[in-house]
Amino acid sequence: MALKSVTDKDFEQEVLKSDKPVLVDFWAEWCGPCRQIAPSLEAIAEEYGDKLEIVKLNIDQNPNTAAKYGVMSIPTLNVYKGGEVVQTIVGAKPKAMLERELSEHIHG
Repeated sequence: MALKSVTDKDFEQEVLKSDKPVLVDFWAEWCGPCRQIAPSLEAIAEEYGDKLEIVKLNIDQNPNTAAKYGVMSIPTLNVYKGGEVVQTIVGAKPKAMLERELSEHIHG
C-alpha cells in the first residue's frame, strides 16, 4: 500500500483542513533513513488509517511547505490536527517506537 503524496498546492486542503489528524512524512528520494521508515509508516497507515491519515511530502519537489514548517532534517514526521502541528518526530525510528510516540493519535 503506497501512501498518498501531497504537494505545496494541495497541502492546505489535504492536511490542514482534514477532519482527522494527518501525519506528514517529509522525505526525499536521496534520503536513506526516509526509505527505511516507509514500510513502517505504510503498516501504521493500514492498521490505524481510520484514526490517523498518513501522507508523504517530497521536500525537493515541494520546498515551500517544508520551509514554512521549518523542516531542517529528514525524515521529519509532523502530525497536524485542526490545521496546527501537534507533534513532531525527527529521524528514522522502528515501527514499535513510532507507534508508541503516536499512541495518543492512534489509540486516543
